[in-house]
Amino acid sequence: MLTTDLVNRNDTSRSQLESFMTQKVHPPPPGNDTKGATRIASEFGVRGYPTIKLLKGDLAYNYRGPRTKDDIIEFAHRVSGALIRPLPSQQMFEHVRKRHRVFFVYIGGESPLKYVTLKEMPAVLVFKDETYFVYDEYEDGDLSSWINRERFQNYLTMDGFLLYELGDTGKLVAIAVIDEKNTSAEHTRLKSIIQEVARDYRDQFHRDFQFGHMDGNDYINTLLMAELKVPTVVVLNTSNQQYFLLDRQINNAEDMVQFINNILDGTVDAQGGDSILQRLKRMVFDAKSTIVSVFRSSPLLGCFLFGLPLGVVSIMCYGIYTADADGHDERYEVVRGEGGGAALPDEGAGQPEPSGADPPAPAAQEPKDVLEKKKD
Repeated sequence: MLTTDLVNRNDTSRSQLESFMTQKVHPPPPGNDTKGATRIASEFGVRGYPTIKLLKGDLAYNYRGPRTKDDIIEFAHRVSGALIRPLPSQQMFEHVRKRHRVFFVYIGGESPLKYVTLKEMPAVLVFKDETYFVYDEYEDGDLSSWINRERFQNYLTMDGFLLYELGDTGKLVAIAVIDEKNTSAEHTRLKSIIQEVARDYRDQFHRDFQFGHMDGNDYINTLLMAELKVPTVVVLNTSNQQYFLLDRQINNAEDMVQFINNILDGTVDAQGGDSILQRLKRMVFDAKSTIVSVFRSSPLLGCFLFGLPLGVVSIMCYGIYTADADGHDERYEVVRGEGGGAALPDEGAGQPEPSGADPPAPAAQEPKDVLEKKKD
């Protein structure tokens, strides 16, 4: 959400904010086939199921956040209101602050906010994590890119939907993979270390890293195509599907900071990626996972889906093989029959010729063999 106390309505920063907020959100990548309402799905670009959209005028906003009641309601309230709202008083600001965990403020002149100190105006600020941060064009670059990076809290509870959203920020995501039902010291310690680094080292890492924790390793195992032991820490590069695993024991925040610095300077080897070999590996892994999930959920259905095609293919291969064998036997018999006459002896050979007979006739030529017959 963007809120603002606008004084100069022709200011460049305000125009950039409005331009950024009025951009259409691209729909999520293709997933399962859309059920029903094919025409509506085609009109609004629905490529996956389930999909949550909020229609406002000519714009259709896609919801790609966590599938919880509170988050969906918060999304509806945020999008249904005005893109930019004035904050004429401190009371209005506090009201907005209670309703939204992250929101942006543009200050174009004298501000009613008591505890906000600015070196220069106009200015754009983001309020989150119980504090605020000022946009610096020299350090933060393009305004829209800064808003895209700062629209999340510094520490989050991760899931698949949120990781997909974080892919647009270009940040590395440091995740403590734990079992929230396990209250042992090892699980709670890793979570608290990640929280401490996110809070105390924000100025050092917030441009490059997003921090959080994830309950269970099922999703991470699918994403990494590997089996991770819980608890552990993994750092994901959502832009190219690379990841980094711990190369040391993490006992405190300083150990985690050293691990992060080693990732930034390239001394920790990256695994995974989006190379051709990894894509082939992903295809094999997805096919294997699909087959296993089908047999786990319904063994009889799995036997029918995969056994029937295999049976048909086996019968076809057997029929082709036996047909070739019969044809070979027939050709062998024909060749045998053609060459059998060449081996028969001449019945008149070896008998004495009668005396007084006519001069002997020229000797009869020997029968031609099979190859000579073919040449003739």
